[in-house]
Amino acid sequence: MRPLRAFQAFVTLQAVVTLCLLGGAMLVPGEAAANNYDRLGHGRLLTNDLLGDGHDRWRTGSAAASFVWSREWQGRAPDRPGQLLELRLNAEIIAPENLRRPVPGDRPLANALSLGLHTHFNIEATEIALGGDLVATGSQTALTDVQRTIHNVVDGTDPSLQVRRAQIGDDLFPTAVAEAGQEYRLGGPVRLRPFVEGRFGAETLLRLGADMVIGSLGEGGLMVRDPVTGQRYRTIAGDGRGLSFVLGADIAHVEDSEFLPKSRGYRLTDARTRVRAGAHWQADGGTELFYGLTWLDKEFKAQREGQFVGSVRLGIKF
Repeated sequence: MRPLRAFQAFVTLQAVVTLCLLGGAMLVPGEAAANNYDRLGHGRLLTNDLLGDGHDRWRTGSAAASFVWSREWQGRAPDRPGQLLELRLNAEIIAPENLRRPVPGDRPLANALSLGLHTHFNIEATEIALGGDLVATGSQTALTDVQRTIHNVVDGTDPSLQVRRAQIGDDLFPTAVAEAGQEYRLGGPVRLRPFVEGRFGAETLLRLGADMVIGSLGEGGLMVRDPVTGQRYRTIAGDGRGLSFVLGADIAHVEDSEFLPKSRGYRLTDARTRVRAGAHWQADGGTELFYGLTWLDKEFKAQREGQFVGSVRLGIKF
């Protein structure tokens, strides 16, 4: 993958997620204002294997966007649920390794588009996030058209008719999500945050992991977790400035996945592991840049190997 193509792919993805942000910003502000909620910020993260190992396969691309409103923000989440609300949008394309002639047993093409409402609050020192997403799958999401647009830019390969016919079909999956974590200071600018996460719906799993931050990233703000990589991105900026580094890892037991249906004979791996690292830079004027690299372990028995995906966020303020 030539650097110019990777940059072109990033610009195209940035345009797509900006449209998502504009659409999401118009969904609830009037309702939130009527109930005395103040809009505090938004966050976004783009993930693609073009920015990782350079291949176009499996967990090939996703976009996450979040908008946050609160009644009681004082540099930390409130002590009661419902006082801080996050509107969350996610779009993801999952693909077989070969988009033209996949080998027998490779995973099917899957498009997933979700919209959800989540609340963040604290119980003493424990940070809680609870909510639900409605996940739409299939050609009804129109994500195949987005993929074709990106492939036209980077001279990529479009899925064959055979692959499109075998894709996960149109459906809707209500999905509950819960996460609990607690942050510990290890000395100086180093913080460690173990967490546990549960999902029930489009994918049903239980996940244990931890994230480490070296620097001021996230202090006095609110960070939420990208469902594909586990990278955490900022929705409320906080006070952090300068350069920060992040490290993280988690492991999940996946009971069921609508993207790898057992009715088609797919056998899930015994454990699903993710390992991630990243760097975030924030200027005094508000301009910021984040790049993260995540290794995703095999998700089903017939998958040949794991993969690397890259995640980016770019915010320029003039």
